[in-house]
Amino acid sequence: MIRMSGKFRSSLIIGGQGIRARKLRTLLSMMSLFLGVLAVIAVQAGGQVAEKAMLADIELMRGVDGTESLYLPQHEKTTEIVRETLQGKKGVSAHGQTQITIGEPNTTPLNPGGSSFDPRYSSYGGGRYTTVCDASGMCYSQPVDEKQPPKGAAIELRTTMMVGDIRQFRPFRLVSGQWLDFDSAPSMSPQVVINTAAAEGFKNNKIPAELHVQGGSKNATPRIVGVVDDGQGTYSATAYMRADELQNWAPVEAKPPAASGAAKGSMPGAVRGGGSGGGLSSVFLAPGSEGIKQTLKARLAAAGAEVAGMNSQRADPRKQMESMLNVMKMIFLGMASLVLLIGVAGILNVGLATVGERVEEFALRRAVGTSRMLLTFIVLAETLLTGLLTALAAIGAGVLGFEVAAMMLSGKLPALAEMSFPWQAGIAGVIAGLVAGLLGGLIPAIRAARIPISTVMRA
Repeated sequence: MIRMSGKFRSSLIIGGQGIRARKLRTLLSMMSLFLGVLAVIAVQAGGQVAEKAMLADIELMRGVDGTESLYLPQHEKTTEIVRETLQGKKGVSAHGQTQITIGEPNTTPLNPGGSSFDPRYSSYGGGRYTTVCDASGMCYSQPVDEKQPPKGAAIELRTTMMVGDIRQFRPFRLVSGQWLDFDSAPSMSPQVVINTAAAEGFKNNKIPAELHVQGGSKNATPRIVGVVDDGQGTYSATAYMRADELQNWAPVEAKPPAASGAAKGSMPGAVRGGGSGGGLSSVFLAPGSEGIKQTLKARLAAAGAEVAGMNSQRADPRKQMESMLNVMKMIFLGMASLVLLIGVAGILNVGLATVGERVEEFALRRAVGTSRMLLTFIVLAETLLTGLLTALAAIGAGVLGFEVAAMMLSGKLPALAEMSFPWQAGIAGVIAGLVAGLLGGLIPAIRAARIPISTVMRA
């Protein structure tokens, strides 16, 4: 066991006795320092909360830090090859987009194109389109000229179909129910997880349990098993499904005939809403999945797919926002330092007054052999203990304030409800308290050490 030196132990004991003997002055010193230390803790905790909240929002859309997105070529065998290659693999997930409708068949959904039920965004994403190519090979979308069926009790959903769990890369927050089960065999009654925007539509409307997949000829009975917060807010009604369960009712690579009314030279393709339809479009890869990436490219190239355009992009949200967060932290830390300096001035003022009252005591200690260094340690020990006690009080107040803020703001900031008080903020508070005690006690300690022994003769 490491033991403290005699001088250091003595200075701590005498410093503690000085605090007990002058409780009121110690309390005044702590009060002047408390707000400064609390401000440092608040800045550090606020920076950690802001970083995690911003990271959480970015990760919901782009993937966690280090995720590599590999874009897949359009080919008739892409989905089959991807499913076979990724079967049973960890750290990978392929996904694509399509449209499904839940509710009364052969009717116009309440939200055409999977648009939002929020009036602010309901004008986005509606309408039905077909892909048309001219003689030069340029392709574009144009509205389908067809008579719309009557509006019915149906909801259209922009659907992400998956091979492998996408939540390992995009950590959607589960609001209710459960996430998709990827370990069980594909069910003829497909599992569906919807986002909060879609949940509003099902909450406010009575919708029959009948699912129609874009391009499919038969309807299924869906099982809505959960609701997630996917970071889209109320912007778009979105669903998440297993690709193998979706393919039971409409093969992912199926190409229905073009809608009637398409211009001459139009390309066969699915009639779709505002989102794109088709097979798997990209793969999320965890770091260290280079072997799977190369296998995919080799098999797709052997099947005749154009692999030259299989570009990949790595998500690094922490690096992107690091400079902005550092600037923000420095600004608020500077403001907290100003408040802390006021506390240092308070300790300095009280310390000088205390040394003035204890001149005879310090002179007597010098007369009986106490060294100047030990006198310096005695005064510094008192101010350092005061700073440490203040830091502990400020940390306690910070923890309590954090818990209250988490309860009050958890509805608006879901990431805050999942966080605990950051230990970095507690360490920063202890350091701030000790530094303030050192700075506030240094001048009084030097003055105490310079008191001449002859002062005791005049006392």
